[in-house]
Amino acid sequence: MRSPMFVGILSLQRRLVSAALLALLLPAVTGQAWALSYQARQELDLSEYVVTDPNASYFDVQARLDTLQETDNSLLISQMDQLEIEDSCRQLLAIPPLTGEIRIPGFYPSPDAWRLASEPLFNFEENVSGLAGSYVATGDVYYGECLVRFLDSWAQADALMDFYHAPEERQAWYATESMLFGAAMAYSIVRPSVEGMEEEKARIDDWLNRLAHKHSDIVGGLDSSCCNNHFYRRALYASMIGVLTDDNELFRFGVSALYSALHDLTPEGGLPLELARGRRATHYQNYALLYLVTNMQVISRQGYDVFDLEINGNTIHEPVDYLMQIIEDPSNLKEYAPHEQYRGFLDDEQYFSWMEIYLSHFNDARLENFIKDYRPIDNRSAGGYITLYFMNPDAQVQTTNKKSIKEKAEIIEPD
Repeated sequence: MRSPMFVGILSLQRRLVSAALLALLLPAVTGQAWALSYQARQELDLSEYVVTDPNASYFDVQARLDTLQETDNSLLISQMDQLEIEDSCRQLLAIPPLTGEIRIPGFYPSPDAWRLASEPLFNFEENVSGLAGSYVATGDVYYGECLVRFLDSWAQADALMDFYHAPEERQAWYATESMLFGAAMAYSIVRPSVEGMEEEKARIDDWLNRLAHKHSDIVGGLDSSCCNNHFYRRALYASMIGVLTDDNELFRFGVSALYSALHDLTPEGGLPLELARGRRATHYQNYALLYLVTNMQVISRQGYDVFDLEINGNTIHEPVDYLMQIIEDPSNLKEYAPHEQYRGFLDDEQYFSWMEIYLSHFNDARLENFIKDYRPIDNRSAGGYITLYFMNPDAQVQTTNKKSIKEKAEIIEPD
């Protein structure tokens, strides 16, 4: 039997070899001479970034509770009313944790099989974000205690540890990303308010931390998975779990994604690995922002002005502006991607949850006008009930006209 030290050395050797290969191959993968290599990313000095408040969620929960108690905004009140429906905690605790091997087919070759295999994972995300949302809507700690008990049942079962990963089959690795940040972000909302239950919380913290390290130790192969939107997704759970467990290594992993993304921008503000997705370039430019901006919010709550972070003259505003340009006129993609773009994502509000966060930091009339037709927005994993948590009550008081959303998505379907 191999000793733990031998296994650790072997793992380190493999990671160093992967890093060396990625350092050579990444510029060819991205097609951009200015791309930050994997090796360079590992050498970034991020020592100034440390967890300062393990109890800080990705928004000021108590301040939001106070705001919601006083609001007369009809949109927010309607969402709170929907979340006041009391789910049975006993029923949720009866859901068996996923302890067996998780294997999921690829989405694009087998969308129906992917949806069927992913359903238990989606249900988990819905349950954790729903309990956190109900707590914010009602202020009733019952929902927080239920969430702790629910997550503890998964922690005691050491769930999600057995996700299948191979170079040719990585969908389970991808899918568990959102379960990780979905659980962590929901848990961060309720943990400070739940008194007692210290053993349960300790088990959850340990489970999340071990799972985050196991998951993020996988570099992502010699293709774009090391450095594209999946890297930004891993960074999101790393930041949030790093905060919850006071783990600076994980927290800095999360921060590194911001440096990498801003470093790699095209002169127009495009994210090159997302623009490389052809007819889905616009979708993936937006998809990357979903995780980058949400990650920025987690990091900013630790006292860092990352929304003003500038790398090589680039800020988060450039990819945001470029996204809106290519949504409004795909010819702005120039030679980066075909101008006949897939626009089906414009029919799904969850993809725009990041805009609520961005608008809580910056005034942007174009984004405000764009997002009003999608509200209220919730994303079952990347932040939950985002409109409830972030929208300025004075920003929009009328109800949403969902019919106009369909108009945004009218253009050609992808190959």
